[in-house]
Amino acid sequence: MSAELPDYDALKGMSLQTFAASALFERTFDEGMELVEECARYLDGRGRDESRALPRKIALVYAGESMRVTTRLMQAASWLLIQRAVHEGDMTAEDAASDRYRLGAREICLGKRDDGVEQLPKKLVELLERSDSLYRRVARLDDVLFRQAEQRDGVKSQFAMLAAAFGSQADG
Repeated sequence: MSAELPDYDALKGMSLQTFAASALFERTFDEGMELVEECARYLDGRGRDESRALPRKIALVYAGESMRVTTRLMQAASWLLIQRAVHEGDMTAEDAASDRYRLGAREICLGKRDDGVEQLPKKLVELLERSDSLYRRVARLDDVLFRQAEQRDGVKSQFAMLAAAFGSQADG
């Protein structure tokens, strides 16, 4: 996996259709779907066996962190699938921009790790790190593609309210 980060500034103002047709989107989508499958295989197989061998306290950490990795991946996969639906014409960009389809569960997905994570099976720790990286990249994409437009619109409306309240011309 490349440590090279995308140029998020290049995405500002890009349409959702254009973004979803980009190589960046395709790489992120493929990585996300592969990670979902890999994680499911691990948690349903080897991970289940490894968790049974853990001391009780670490088994509780395992349970919490496995829920966190699952939440991260489901949130990221859902967001990516929505962008794909826009690209394929199954959904409008306006619908995709609604809060209903935006990346969620940030407080869970970006929350502090539990004590004892270092004692978890190596594969789960790896999945936690990779899912965190993916989730943070998708969150940044969500911010660049959607939230900054909301912020710009919010600033414009604030200036409009100020202009209406105090007049649009500066008295000098």
